[in-house]
Amino acid sequence: MRRLAEDRLLAWKDSRDRHPLLVRGARQVGKTWSVVSFGTTHFPGAVHVVDFEQRPAARDYFEGDLDPRKVLTGLELLLGAPVVAGRDLLFFDEIQACPRALVALRYFYEQMPELHVVAAGSLVEFALGQVSFPVGRIDYLTMRPMTFVEYLWAIGNDVMADVVLAGPRSLPEATHALVLDELRRYLYVGGMPAAVSAYAGGLSLQAAFARQDALAQSYRDDFGKYAPRADKRCLDEVLVSTARSIGQPVKYARLATGFKNDTIHAAFDLLEKAGLLRRVPTASPAGLPLAVSANHKRFKALLVDVGLMQRLSGMPADAEFGKTSLLAMYSGALAEQFVGQELVASLGEEVYCWLRPQKSSSAEVDYLVASGGRAVPIEVKSGPAGRLRSLHLLLHEYPQCAPGLVFSEAPYADLPEQGLTFVPLYYAGTVMGHPDSL
Repeated sequence: MRRLAEDRLLAWKDSRDRHPLLVRGARQVGKTWSVVSFGTTHFPGAVHVVDFEQRPAARDYFEGDLDPRKVLTGLELLLGAPVVAGRDLLFFDEIQACPRALVALRYFYEQMPELHVVAAGSLVEFALGQVSFPVGRIDYLTMRPMTFVEYLWAIGNDVMADVVLAGPRSLPEATHALVLDELRRYLYVGGMPAAVSAYAGGLSLQAAFARQDALAQSYRDDFGKYAPRADKRCLDEVLVSTARSIGQPVKYARLATGFKNDTIHAAFDLLEKAGLLRRVPTASPAGLPLAVSANHKRFKALLVDVGLMQRLSGMPADAEFGKTSLLAMYSGALAEQFVGQELVASLGEEVYCWLRPQKSSSAEVDYLVASGGRAVPIEVKSGPAGRLRSLHLLLHEYPQCAPGLVFSEAPYADLPEQGLTFVPLYYAGTVMGHPDSL
C-alpha cells in the first residue's frame, strides 16, 4: 500500500543531520509495514528487524553497557547477519517493550551516526516515564490511519486520487458526484490498513467491518497493559462514548457511568496516549500561534479512525449508509470526524476548535487551524451560508480570519461577499496544501 509517509521517510534517510527516527502511532496504523517496505525499496542492503515483543531475548543486549557497537555485536549474533552502515536499515519494532532501547538511541546518534536506525512502537508514551528520554537526539514521525487519498491508491483509483491531491477547484458535476460517492464508502471502510486491504480485496463493506471489529477487540485486549492506571470497564465506556459523541464538547461525567471524574479523566488520558483518542482543544482566533491560547480543559474529541468510529458507535450501518446526504449520516458526526481526521493527518497536532459560551447562548465552530499567516475557521455543514450562525459570529468578531471554510457536499465556491469559501468534503486533507484556494 502506498503511504504518504514514504516521502517523509525518504527525506529522513537523505538528511545530513539525521537522528534515529522514532515512528509513533496507534496499533495497526501501518508503522511496521511502512518501515519495512521503505527499507526494502530504498536501501541497497538488508532491513534488520528487531521486534522486542516477538524476540524478548533482544532486550538482554540493552541491560548493561549501551555502547552501540557492543549492542550491535550482540544483535548481529541474534540476527545471524552483519549490520552494514550506509547499506542496511536497523529497525527496532515494538520498542516500548524495551525502554532501555529508547535510551540507547541517543548513543547510536552520537557514536554511530552513519547507521540508519528506525524505532517504532504503539505504546511508546507508556514507556517514556520509565527512562531518561533522549530529547533532541531523535527525529519523529507520527503515522495515522490511511487518508482518503491513500485509500484511493489502495483500491487502484489513482486518477481520483490525483483529482483530490490537486486541491480545491471547480469540477464537472459528474466528477464531483463520483468522488462524493467514493467518499461515502471511505467513511465506512475508514483508514485502518487491515480494513482497507479487506475491502480492496473484494469491495465488500462486510469484510471491512469484520476487520474493524477484530481491531476494536485487539484494542480492548490491550487495556490490561494500562493497569493499574485505569479500570478496564471505564476505558471501554470512555472509548465507546467518545465514538458516539463526536462533534460535542467533552464532559467527563457523560463518558462513563458509575465512575468518578478523576477515574474517567485518567481513562481518557490513557486512551489518548495510546493514540485511540485525540482531544481538539479550544483556541482563540485572535492571533497566532493558536497554541498560545489553547485550552486543553475545554475540548472536543476525535477517534483514531472514522471507520472504527462508526463501528464502535453501534448505529445500524445499513440504515445510515442509505441516507442521501453524507452530512445526514450519524447526524453529521461521520463527516465531522472525517474532516478532523484529515486535518490532523495534514497538519499534525495544530488542530483546534472554537467555543464561545455566553449567558444566553453559545456558539461553536468545528475546527480552527493556522494557514497563510492567519487563523482559519472551519465548519462542516450541509446548510446554506445563511445558517452558519456561529461561523458568521466568529468572522464578525475576528474579521481578519476571513474567509472561513465550509466543508460540505456542495461544489467548490468562493463567496467573498460573505467571507466564506465552500469546499467539497473530499478536499479536507489537501486544502491546507493549496493556500491559493483559501
